[in-house]
Amino acid sequence: MEFRLCTTEDAIVLASMNQELIRDEGHRNRMTLDELTSRMKQFLQSEYEAVLFLVDDCPVGYGLYKYEPEWVYLRQFFVKPDFRRRGIGREATKWLREEVWRQCRRVRLDVLVGNCDGIAFWRAVGFEDYCLTMELEWPNAD
Repeated sequence: MEFRLCTTEDAIVLASMNQELIRDEGHRNRMTLDELTSRMKQFLQSEYEAVLFLVDDCPVGYGLYKYEPEWVYLRQFFVKPDFRRRGIGREATKWLREEVWRQCRRVRLDVLVGNCDGIAFWRAVGFEDYCLTMELEWPNAD
């Protein structure tokens, strides 16, 4: 497996995988691929960085993150379904920790409570529960 830092030219590839991630985790984000691509370009032009995970030069996943004063915030992490359970996610997190985030003491991420596979994965690679964000939504609010 290889890893490559992304540029804005990778935005469409990242956005396409982000669309799969949204579907897989049951997120309520309803952005179109064009909207996700535009947002990804904005992320990469501002404070976010991304890494593509490649197998035989084919993108099979990615991580999108930014540096905060006391931690790295991992906003998105995705491995395509056909490449899961092969150690790619584990290898990618190890590579990020050792090669990209080695100066950071802490990494934070969010996982939707209904994403049981995601929660299990993050716990398996050493992450521990830290907080639970709760919300209340009114159905008729404008």
